[in-house]
Amino acid sequence: MPIHVSIHDVAPSTASEVELALEFCGEAGVKPALLVVPNLHGTAPLLDAPKFCNRLRALQEAGHEVFLHGFFHASRGTGETSLRSVFAQRVASSGEAEFAELDRREAVRRLDDGEAIFRHAGLRIDGFVAPAWLSPSWLRPVLAARAYGYTEDHFRIYDLGRGLARTSVVLNYASRSPGRLFSTVGYCRLARVARGWVPVRLAIHPGDMRVALLRSEVRKLLTWGRGDFVPRATALFG
Repeated sequence: MPIHVSIHDVAPSTASEVELALEFCGEAGVKPALLVVPNLHGTAPLLDAPKFCNRLRALQEAGHEVFLHGFFHASRGTGETSLRSVFAQRVASSGEAEFAELDRREAVRRLDDGEAIFRHAGLRIDGFVAPAWLSPSWLRPVLAARAYGYTEDHFRIYDLGRGLARTSVVLNYASRSPGRLFSTVGYCRLARVARGWVPVRLAIHPGDMRVALLRSEVRKLLTWGRGDFVPRATALFG
């Protein structure tokens, strides 16, 4: 089955980790998608880093997809204590599920702002992926109406242009605690078997590049995926 690779949380503040991930991907012969955050955590404005924008433009011209990846990649801190909110902000992420709790008006505003920044940076938007893969179901029609071709969540991929959805497994690591680190390493090793039945997504995060074990695991995953890589996310649909 096809395999698509992406590098998440691409921002000026993660430039060195992104470059290392690109190096690993280059060794495996794959051009990963770049999930760019316009202002990561509110401290890394994309437009304040013209050299980084130049680098992103060059990568896109060389064939890398560029996806809008939220706006801040941080939640707005509503103080909600529902099970859904606790799962999104404390279990599935470390307070980074930005689009999980936004109302429609605020979500559209952040899309508007993100699109404007991409235009000023000279970048084409090839798709949208919500931080932590969490967003309300009503966001997909909003994205489709804005001519976004692709999005995804934890369990499915969506070709918005053709109105298609398909189950897909995502392999990624979490490094914010030893327990999460080792559990995700174990999960990724076991979940590789899904390659025989469903499309696979390999998601590389900057944190993976800061931990020796995860650097090794990422390289092993990229070697394991050889022969099935696809250059564009929509190619996961066949």
